[in-house]
Amino acid sequence: MRWLERGNLRPRIVGEFDDSALIMAFGKAGAGVFPAPSATRQDVEDQYGVVMLGETKEIRERFFAISVERKIGHPAVRVMIEGAHGGVFAEWRHEC
Repeated sequence: MRWLERGNLRPRIVGEFDDSALIMAFGKAGAGVFPAPSATRQDVEDQYGVVMLGETKEIRERFFAISVERKIGHPAVRVMIEGAHGGVFAEWRHEC
């Protein structure tokens, strides 16, 4: 909401959703626009038949991996962490 206010944007809000799939379904049905991570742009466009209207670098999303293990043993968790360090999220990490 603060980002909208800073940009002097006053959208007509037709719904608030906790479920990203539900908000995208509303967007697909033509009920409005919705935010989605740039990293998933192609998938969102393909799956929901929508197009990107704009992009901003001002909004950030944080992801947390919580484990009781001191050393990450599960291969899937290890791949996620390695991917986050050198892939899509590398740019964000360097800006912090």
